[in-house]
Amino acid sequence: MRDLPHDDEWTPDRLRAIGERVRAERLRQHLTQDQVWQAARLERRTVQNVEAGREMKVSTLLRIAWVLEVPPGDLIG
Repeated sequence: MRDLPHDDEWTPDRLRAIGERVRAERLRQHLTQDQVWQAARLERRTVQNVEAGREMKVSTLLRIAWVLEVPPGDLIG
C-alpha cells in the first residue's frame, strides 16, 4: 500500500488521461458526443466535462463505458 502524495496535483493529470481515453475511444468508433450522451442518458455537458478531464462520477464512467462497449478499466487506465 502506498500513501497519497501530500498535495492533490496528481489528480488533474489522471482525470485528463481518463478524458483523453474516453474521447479517443469515441472517435475510434466514429461517434459524436451527441450520440454518446443521448445513448448514455446523460447531459451533453456531462460528456463534455468527462472528455475535458473535469471531476466525474463513477456511475457516469460506467454509463459511457457501457455505451462504448469497453470495460470501465480501459477508460480508467
